[in-house]
Amino acid sequence: MPTPTLRFEDGTITISDLGDAHALVAEHCVFDSRVGRHRARASNYAEIVRRLHGKAAYDDQAKKYRTLALGEHAPRPMRPYQREAVDAWVAANRRGVVVLPTGAGKSYVALKAILACQRSTLVLAPTIDLVQQWADDLSQRLGCEVGQYGGGEKSLKDVTVSTYDSAVLIMPWHGDKFGLLICDECHHLPAGVTSGAAQQCLAPFRLGLTATPERADGMHARLDELLGPQVYRTEIDQLEGSFLSSYQAEIVHVELEPDELAAYQENRKQYLAFVRRQGIDFGAPDGWARFIAASGRDQEGRAAMRAYREQKRLSRTSRGKLRAVWHLLRDHAGERCLVFTEDNDTAYEIGRRFVLPVLTHHTKGAERKAMLGCFRSGTLPVLVTSKVLNEGVDVPEASVGIVVSGSGSVREHVQRLGRILRPGVGKVAVLYEILSAGTGEQWTSDRRRAHVAFGADQEQEWSP
Repeated sequence: MPTPTLRFEDGTITISDLGDAHALVAEHCVFDSRVGRHRARASNYAEIVRRLHGKAAYDDQAKKYRTLALGEHAPRPMRPYQREAVDAWVAANRRGVVVLPTGAGKSYVALKAILACQRSTLVLAPTIDLVQQWADDLSQRLGCEVGQYGGGEKSLKDVTVSTYDSAVLIMPWHGDKFGLLICDECHHLPAGVTSGAAQQCLAPFRLGLTATPERADGMHARLDELLGPQVYRTEIDQLEGSFLSSYQAEIVHVELEPDELAAYQENRKQYLAFVRRQGIDFGAPDGWARFIAASGRDQEGRAAMRAYREQKRLSRTSRGKLRAVWHLLRDHAGERCLVFTEDNDTAYEIGRRFVLPVLTHHTKGAERKAMLGCFRSGTLPVLVTSKVLNEGVDVPEASVGIVVSGSGSVREHVQRLGRILRPGVGKVAVLYEILSAGTGEQWTSDRRRAHVAFGADQEQEWSP
């Protein structure tokens, strides 16, 4: 009787001569009449092999990953929660998601996972900055050359780091070369095409890392399918004051000046009237998309969009807010401060007003690296940024965060807090959130603070 043969082809697994073994793996594959073989997602490789092993002879020609003999250069003691996370992941057949706060050492958990598996490893990260950060860290800790894919680099090694976008492109050709897949900031993985990076990789071992797995669209439920179940979780409040810095989260209310308030109310009235006439419900999943579509159909819609943007601008960059930023920077003179905004225009306005460096997605790589280097050294004690520092970039010296504007995303707000929580001797970090009173910002703030990390916010009224 022919032996079933597994092969990796174009990001999938094909199985020839399945015969009587079909019943063992039927739910994970379908017959492809184009090639006369059964076909499955590459991500089903581990389950298919598990079901065949010991029950039917098979020829595994699919996997091309290697067994390694890596060691840690200058090992350091693991924190208790890191040990618990790794143990829980190993106990779950080395598949699953670990949720740890920003600054809690997720990369060290990943390193221990690599050593526990000793298989060719691919680490995915959402940005080029993070790819470089991961590559440098792993190279130093493992004492080996680490490959990089993305941002002009195309080097595959036994341990490789790639952006999610690049991984989607290379998986059909290289998805068989890795036994361990590590996804940093894995809440990105379920989004659209990005999930293909996991589906087209046959890695039997998988680790997802994130501080905030939940997604507003509910797609985080797919992480179980793509990486495995959530095997360990700890929150900021559990580590505060021990492994993370103690912190305060304060809300600063500022008043719009009379002319600003009048303009804000007029523009908001115009935009909301249009929304009501169109029957648009922003609570519905397609609410925002419907507004965008309606605003482009005619002159009335375009006027409503202009009104929407103007009321946002007035609340984000009011004169009272700018005075509040200045007073807070003066109060924390000599400390490393990060100023966060929702949009680039607000960031650049603050930069121009106070002659501060601004870091956005437009900032070139070399300039960004120089800015962060000067921030770490203290040459530039303040950085203004829109969203690029929300996630992943290591800025351990920051102790003050000022949120001038932001979205209603809980993840974004927790990430911004995480940027200032790296521990330091006697350090007490402070996250300020400046809100324009009498605007929709209060509602947005309530949404983004729906997290245990902000359970004891201290409100502070501001008088310009």
